[in-house]
Amino acid sequence: MDWFRLKHTVALYLIYSGAKRAEYIRKHHLFHHVGNKCMFTFRKLPLYGELISVGDNVRMASNVLLVTHDAIHNMLNNMQPDGKMHEYTGCIEMGDNVFIGANTTILYNSYIPSNTIIGAGSLVNRRLPSGGVWAGVPVRYICSIEEFLEKRGKDYLKIEKNGHRLSEKTIEAAWNAYHAQTNQ
Repeated sequence: MDWFRLKHTVALYLIYSGAKRAEYIRKHHLFHHVGNKCMFTFRKLPLYGELISVGDNVRMASNVLLVTHDAIHNMLNNMQPDGKMHEYTGCIEMGDNVFIGANTTILYNSYIPSNTIIGAGSLVNRRLPSGGVWAGVPVRYICSIEEFLEKRGKDYLKIEKNGHRLSEKTIEAAWNAYHAQTNQ
């Protein structure tokens, strides 16, 4: 890791708020574009951040990996005496109102359109044709945003907090809902 990425990665580790982390990336022009009202919980600055464009109201959960390049050329050049293979790079673009679940990997030359949810642990390796809910390895279409909102409204659990901790009432309600769902 070069000094530039190391310096900004350390800074991202020291920023507690995901919204402030997104603002830091915007302020220091570490991505091609970062829209308003974004939140990034990742702390490691991706290589070639200038190939990443993020719209308004984009939320990225923990351990989202943005990959703008590959390193296959190193192995291929060791196989061939002429060593003519070069590093492959590509852009990542996200529209407005996008949520990326934890532990998702987004590869170069991927596009995530506006009004999209990517489920946790997914792999985005192409241009997605439309918004909605996508998940899996590689991602596949699950349902529309409208269908997700309808289901989410039915499963809603009101959260009460004491500072940064859940209230006892919320904890009890969550366990009751869990046991009801799993028939235990």
